[in-house]
Amino acid sequence: MTSRKKITCILCPIGCKIVVQSNGKTAKILEGNKCKKGIEYAYHEALDPKRMLTSSVKVIHGEWPLVSVKSSKPVPKKYLFDILNDIKQTSIKAPITIGQIIIKNAGKHDISIIATRNVKKVQTE
Repeated sequence: MTSRKKITCILCPIGCKIVVQSNGKTAKILEGNKCKKGIEYAYHEALDPKRMLTSSVKVIHGEWPLVSVKSSKPVPKKYLFDILNDIKQTSIKAPITIGQIIIKNAGKHDISIIATRNVKKVQTE
């Protein structure tokens, strides 16, 4: 089944409205791009859209109750909920350092979840 999509390119300030025709395996740019970057962006959006995932993970005995995290690479949109489910079920003990891997192979995909800030440990009574 062939579909037409209007995609707004986010690679530069122009924000071209690119019309793409796709059957799920191939894509054809019909109109709207003003540069080559837009063509590549539209192909990826039509065939295999990906997003950097940001979220937070519960911290035990930390100066903050949560630590901000991000994916190690862009995540295919079809895997976002698998990975978010893993994040939701995770908690980590402080201390935590920027760049520390919080979850390896998140959602059973080759993507790590990485801390984006330091969290110090606090003394508990």
